[in-house]
This record gives sequence, structure tokens and C-alpha cells, in this order.
Amino acid sequence: MPRIAPSVSREQVALEACRLLEMLEVLWGRSGEASSLPPVSPSQLRVLTVIEKWDGVNLRDLGEALGSTPPSVSRLCDRLEAAGLIQRSRGTANRREVELRLSSGGHRALKQMRAWRSGEIEAVLTRVPEADLGALAESLQTFRTAARLHIGPEETGHSTGSRTA
Repeated sequence: MPRIAPSVSREQVALEACRLLEMLEVLWGRSGEASSLPPVSPSQLRVLTVIEKWDGVNLRDLGEALGSTPPSVSRLCDRLEAAGLIQRSRGTANRREVELRLSSGGHRALKQMRAWRSGEIEAVLTRVPEADLGALAESLQTFRTAARLHIGPEETGHSTGSRTA
């Protein structure tokens, strides 16, 4: 029998989504207390995930993907390179460009962070009634699809021109 949900406004759902994100920020903030995880700031994590998605992205496209200025992107990359998480190299198509790739340490850091986050979410999900898990998964998939549509195809996959994230 289909579940009939009470009528709610988009504004109410947006407020609940913001509250959820705030709780996730609290969970993610606890990662600094997990000593096995590398110390990576949220902005550095965003850089790592974009570089992972678009291996060989250049600084200009990375800046556009992040909505950041070239100097701030360059400084972020300086710190990530010094930490051994990314590698810079001359562009293969254009030798004047710099291409960015994750190092083995960068891949390992993302893998550790994702495993830790997944464990935290699984721990929270143990408190969700079994009967509600399917609806929750479906709702999360629906939201992710809508977010992809809102962000645009160039933001969620390779475009035909330059790479963006």
C-alpha cells in the first residue's frame, strides 16, 4: 500500500534539508578527531574530489568548478601538493597549462575519508526503523537527481569542451 505523506511546502523541505546538512557538518567535523584521517579542510576536500573526477583538470577549469579565484585555487593546490595529495604536471594538449592529478596519497586520503563518513552514516542509520530505509534511500536518490539537474550537466560530467566540475 503506498504511503501517503502529509502535504509540505518546498520551503519546509528546504529547511529540513538545511538542518540535515548542519548535522552532517557536525559529523564531518568529528573526522578531525579520527587520528587515522589526514587533516584536510572542507575546501581542500572539494579540490580533491574535483581532481579525482576530472583527472588532469587545469587550474582555470578547477577554479571555475569551485567558483574560486585563480590565486586562491593556486594556494589550495600548493598546500595539497606540499601534503603529497596532488601532483602538477605540464599539460599534454597545451604545454603552457598545468594539469592536476591525485597522487597515491590523495587517492588514499579520499578512500579513508569516504570509509569513515560511510561508517558514521551507517551508525546513524542503525537508529532509523528498518521499514523506513527504502523510502529514505528513494528520497535521497530523488534529491540527488534534482540537484544534478539544477547544477547542470557540465557540472556533473565531462563537457564536450573544457573540463568543469
